[in-house]
Order: sequence, then structure tokens, then C-alpha cells
Amino acid sequence: MKSKLPSPALPSPALPSYDEAASLVAAHAGRLAGMRPALLPNKEPVELGQAPGRVLAQPLMADRDQPPFARSTRDGYACRAAEATAHAPMAICGASRAGDPPAGPLPPGAAWEIMTGAPVPTGADAVMMFEHVETAGKAKIRLLPSRTLKPGDNIVAQGAQGHTGDVLLSAGAQLHPGQIALAAACGCAALEVFRKPRVAILSTGDELVPVDASPAPGQIRNSNAPMLAAMVDEAGGEPWILPTAADNALALDDALALAVTADLLLISGGVSAGKFDLVEPALARLGARFHFIGVRMQPGKPTVFGELPRNKKANSRSKKLPFFGLPGNPIASAVTFLLFAAPVLAALAGSRDAYPRFALARLAPPVDRNGKSGLTRFLPAFCDFGATAGEPPQVAFVSWHGSGDLTALARSNCFCIVPEDAKGLKVGSLVRILLP
Repeated sequence: MKSKLPSPALPSPALPSYDEAASLVAAHAGRLAGMRPALLPNKEPVELGQAPGRVLAQPLMADRDQPPFARSTRDGYACRAAEATAHAPMAICGASRAGDPPAGPLPPGAAWEIMTGAPVPTGADAVMMFEHVETAGKAKIRLLPSRTLKPGDNIVAQGAQGHTGDVLLSAGAQLHPGQIALAAACGCAALEVFRKPRVAILSTGDELVPVDASPAPGQIRNSNAPMLAAMVDEAGGEPWILPTAADNALALDDALALAVTADLLLISGGVSAGKFDLVEPALARLGARFHFIGVRMQPGKPTVFGELPRNKKANSRSKKLPFFGLPGNPIASAVTFLLFAAPVLAALAGSRDAYPRFALARLAPPVDRNGKSGLTRFLPAFCDFGATAGEPPQVAFVSWHGSGDLTALARSNCFCIVPEDAKGLKVGSLVRILLP
């Protein structure tokens, strides 16, 4: 049985370049980020140990000065810089280690033995490092003649990193170990974070069978759904894997109707120009607005981006559901998720970091020689991030047999970018890489 609705005419097939498509996605992600409190207003507290990867929903405030006292950054002797630079002998009149209360006042012409992290005694304005002093009699030291000190040397002043009531992290900050440490220092055992966006993942194709099934001749296991679910989870979303949709109009209509309650929809497969690539007509039947159908890139040329109108039963504050139609081949699906879907997901999650991650690396042999002019290429590669000091990391192409090569995908840790106007890449040249 086929849908009774005719398929509306699709947009012009003119393809944007990768840069043009990326700009469209970035602009859309920016609008979503501005609408985030209205789109997904729900917040939830999470314990600090469960907070990594989540997005802060309210500012993190300093509950006291950071640091709460002037502290030494070196093992040595607290002193007055002007007195130490005179190189006269200084009596050692006390000692402090980390955890001791602040001491002082420091007597004139004296030094105070101090350990890293300990409070600097009142009256001291610098710390001489142990290795920069010499003994000058019983219980006396002096700064080596070749050394000088300035006020503030080897000291972090009280409040240098923030004062009581200051905003230390704004809402929208993604929580990584450094942010977790800062929250702990502020006494936050729990943090308010944004609810994770729910991402519907719809795989299409008569050839797909479940992971635990034994494929019949001509069938393959559905590897894209678990791959995309893992990528969604890493990007801060809540994956929702829908039942696989068969290659017919009714199955696609039913699947899309189910997905309308999600915050983002990812469709894997069915977006090319073949006889059984029925996703775009199904989206058009539901009134989709297409931002682009196809991009001048390899792999990922058939990628689709747009929005679906929601019906009143969708129970969402957003009137539109953003969607991406990703190619069915796994490398193409992974690349296009990182380039396009991940920034939109990040914006929906409330993150300020709604963009793909790139880096520079130096190209090592072998060089790929099968380029297609007019397409920006994102090829599986392996980057050695343990480069020698002063040198950029090295990246090399991973041998692959097209965008369905799961072995090549598993052996790569990035994608090397070949610009669409590149005449060829030379060994040793600096290239951009797309990071997972």
C-alpha cells in the first residue's frame, strides 16, 4: 500500500559547496542556541561525578575568592622582593606548609620558609625559590647575586582567579575535567545542567537486519544505528533508535510520524537518487523545508538538511523538527554527522561550542591519488598526535575501499580534508583534519 498523498516537487538540485553548506548549518545552529531556553527548558541537577559531558544550565558562581588567600606557587622563602634583591642575609623566622593557616606579619629583613600551595605570610610580596638562594650563616639565607625578584613573583594573589560572587563559568559551558575541578573548588557537589536532546535515529533499507541476526544472501547487519547512537551519546544527546524502515512509502510515512516527538532526527540511507531512495519524497509529503539536498563533497554528497513541521500532538515547544538525511554508507554517515549534525545537536544541548573540530597536521606518505575535482574530500586517516617537539603532528591516509569500508573507519582516528580546488597534496604539506 502506498501513501495516498502525491510527493511534492523537490528543490532545485544545484549543490552548495561544503563551505556553503557548513555556513547554512552554522547559522541554523546559532539560531537554535539563541532559542535554547524556550526549546528545551527542562533542567536537572546531576551529581558532580555524573556531570562530565553535560552542559551547564546556570552560571557557576564563586562562593569565595579564588584562591581564597595569597598562595605560593613554589617551594622556597616568602620575603619582600626589594629586601631580597639587596642580597643581604635574611633570617628565617618561620615556616608554613599547605594547609597551615596564614601567618605573619613578616618581620623586616626576614624570610619565611614556605611550601607550594601554602598561604603567603602577611607582609611578604614574593617567594624566592629554594634553588635560587644560598646559606648566609646560622638560620640565614640570601638571594643569589645573579638573581632578582619583583613583587608578585611566585605568588598567586588572593582573588586573582575570581572574587566572591563572580561568574566563573557561564551557562552553556560543556563540563570537562577542568570545569568539574572548578565546580568542586566552589563547593558544588551537584550542578544544574540542560536536559539532553532526544535524537531519533532512523535507518532505512530492505537489506538491513538486526545486529544479532544472521544475514541472508544480499543482506547486511545494521551497523549505522549503533554507530550513530554512540556518536550522539558522545556529542551530548540521548539516542533513540527507531525500528528500521523498509523501502516503501508507507513504512517511511509511519516512521517519520513516530520520530516527530524527537528534538533532532537523523535518517540513515535512502537519500540518493536511486529508484528505492524514497526518503526525500517522504519528507516532502510531510511539508519539509529543505535547506540543501546534496553537498559538493566526498563522501557524503547526497546529504540532506531541513526542518519538518510538527503537529499539535508532538508535545514540543518547537514548531519545527530539524533533520539530516545521512548517506547509508558508514564512512559518509560518520563524516556528515561530525560536520553537520553534531553542531546542531550541540546547539540543542545548550553548548556554546556548536561547531566541528579541526586541526592542522603534516601529511605523511602515502598520498591519495584518486581525487575527484570539484568536491571537498574527507578521507579516513590516522594522525600521530605524539609528534616531536616543535613539529605539528603527522597524518597519513588509511587505505580504504569506498565509503562502505568499516575496517578503514575503525582504523582511522580523523579525516584528512582535501579542498575541492586542490590539484594534489604533497608529502610534508600542512593539511586540515576533521577530529571525531
